[in-house]
Amino acid sequence: MEIDLTDKSLSQFERNEIEKLLKRENRDITSDLEQMWYLIDLVWDDYQCDSTSPDWDKIGKFYEHPVWLLNGLFIEQDPVSTGHRHAITDWIVTNKLSNVVDYGGGFGTLARMIAEKQTDIHVNIYEPHPSHFAISRSREFHNISIIETLGSNYDCLVSTDVLEHVPDPLDHFSEMVRSVNKNGYLVIANAFFPMIKCHLPQTFHFRYSFNIFARLMGLEVVGKLDGSHATIYKKLYDKTINWPAIRLIEKLSKALFPLINISRPVIRPMRRLVLKS
Repeated sequence: MEIDLTDKSLSQFERNEIEKLLKRENRDITSDLEQMWYLIDLVWDDYQCDSTSPDWDKIGKFYEHPVWLLNGLFIEQDPVSTGHRHAITDWIVTNKLSNVVDYGGGFGTLARMIAEKQTDIHVNIYEPHPSHFAISRSREFHNISIIETLGSNYDCLVSTDVLEHVPDPLDHFSEMVRSVNKNGYLVIANAFFPMIKCHLPQTFHFRYSFNIFARLMGLEVVGKLDGSHATIYKKLYDKTINWPAIRLIEKLSKALFPLINISRPVIRPMRRLVLKS
């Protein structure tokens, strides 16, 4: 995996740690993306983390590890990953959204892309574990701020590949919804799949039911964002969330997940046959 480490915003410590990681590459893996996943999993194992019985002290240290800096550098140098983020950025600019927050956008790639394309858009990066690199690069832009507390009255919230990492995605999602203005937008990209070990299995059922919870929280599902794996949601109104009902539906989603997951590959081809006939 070829990663350019010449960026002056990298500290010597960060550069040294990344070089150590790259020496642990698996030479039998030819895909750069799978190589990145392999290195993330190595660090997960180094800290003896367990997705089925999480120790959040260990997991906290895992998310502070320079492997996430390497992941950010990889994303910025991978054409597919940058293509997804360009699609999100272009949509925000086209829709003239001026007050944006990137929820869990630690490395700052998306925020910097937005800030470069439209200088009068202000972008907050809400991130509990910002790297030295992210802080240093964000200072180059007058319209980017890294924040520790989520604000409110945003025109748009973006969250890419965050909710599969947290034990209670609905709690975080409700926080996201509260932070957005009525008629504002949320652009959410989830990966509720076992791609890497830090994707928590307890979240995987949301791959089929997430839009149900979005509607229950007062959102309209606008649809998929072209060129990205994100979905666009519009906040129709401020709604008091009925947590007992949502938690009940969440339990049902978890209970049905194994059955839906098994039947899905069978149902899809059958559905195509029915539609063609």
